[in-house]
Amino acid sequence: MALLDEVKRELSEIDGEMVLAQKAQVTSMLRFGGGLRKSDRNIIVQAQFDSLDAAQWLQRAIKNLYGHDAMLTAVERQTPTGPVRRYMVIVERGGVALALQTGLLDRRKHQAVAGLPQELTAGNIAQIKAIWRGAFLAHGGLSDPGKASYLEIICPTDETALALTSVARRLGISAKPRQLRSSRRVTLKDPDAIERMLILMGAPRSAREWTGKRSDGEARGKANRLANFDDANMRRSAKAAAEACEKVRRAFEILGDDVPENLRAAGQLRLDHDDASLEELGRLADPPITKDAVAGRIRRLLQLADKVAKASQDADPEA
Repeated sequence: MALLDEVKRELSEIDGEMVLAQKAQVTSMLRFGGGLRKSDRNIIVQAQFDSLDAAQWLQRAIKNLYGHDAMLTAVERQTPTGPVRRYMVIVERGGVALALQTGLLDRRKHQAVAGLPQELTAGNIAQIKAIWRGAFLAHGGLSDPGKASYLEIICPTDETALALTSVARRLGISAKPRQLRSSRRVTLKDPDAIERMLILMGAPRSAREWTGKRSDGEARGKANRLANFDDANMRRSAKAAAEACEKVRRAFEILGDDVPENLRAAGQLRLDHDDASLEELGRLADPPITKDAVAGRIRRLLQLADKVAKASQDADPEA
């Protein structure tokens, strides 16, 4: 089971919440999962979910809290990545009453509320948590461990995005609304904030799993970066050693027998051990010398060859 499905299952299993919090969750699930639809002077309340557990929770809550029967139907549609199943909760009879009871329909103006009912956003902390829980169950997403961290909720209107951002601040969490193509979203990207929000919504088990897998992924990523770094260093070292060998061969060709013995020995070590480091060459010398001494002797060998080559060219410009 995907981690997102596990989170929604855990949230759907929450029991024993106070009635006000349960009602806040119902309103939030309906608002973010669908909303109100007019039909022949009637109002149909409906919401769609990708989680059967969430849809079943809402169906039971509507009956237990408000006394209305809700239908639950499965809907399958084709997408570019294959068939996708969604679960629709629909209240036809008593839709107007439920819309008024949940605050989705303004009693004075008798029109749909654009954001969330003010009595909910100004409610207690249990209600605020329930708002986020309901919104996440309806239209929430969570990054897979090992990828760029995010927790986000797709919002039906700008007003719902602003309301969700505002109530997140009451929980001490900074959430940012953003527009992505045609959808409005409220997003958390800080891993610590994501973990805290999962716990506040009521999914501590999933929060621990998400954090643990994310830490494992980061550790693997760091190991891969270090391995790539070491590999790059080895390639650079091999290239530098090959270039040094080529320069030493050229110096020996230019100088012939006129090479001081200590410089010749250092150059020959380089040719004989083309994949060794300067420190290793120093240990192979007889007697052993430091890597700085090896580097200095090879440098003087190349400088001497360049000097002889330049003098030869100056003496015979047409050579």
